[in-house]
Amino acid sequence: MQYLLSVIHDKLDSATPDEMADIDVFNDRLQAEGHWVFAGGLGAPATATVIDNRDGQAVFTDGPFLESKEYLAGFWIIEAPDLDVALRIATEGSKACNRKVEVRPFL
Repeated sequence: MQYLLSVIHDKLDSATPDEMADIDVFNDRLQAEGHWVFAGGLGAPATATVIDNRDGQAVFTDGPFLESKEYLAGFWIIEAPDLDVALRIATEGSKACNRKVEVRPFL
């Protein structure tokens, strides 16, 4: 089963060098244990562009889809046999990046 681990942050600062080192160690362990699928950090919300083409006329809007105190700062996609393992991995990821992490299964 695959899970999306969303990194949630409430400040516009990037990870510190110590946090980046901890994230690298965490990523290495995910790969070594066979849980790694993909991961990435994301640009600040102000770098986002939202496209709405529901009516056949694409409308492009600068900035985030939703104004919010918290935003998606990055993510991991992992393989885990069940939710309990995914939650354990997310707990370790939250500590490594020093941010909140949301866990959601892929359908």
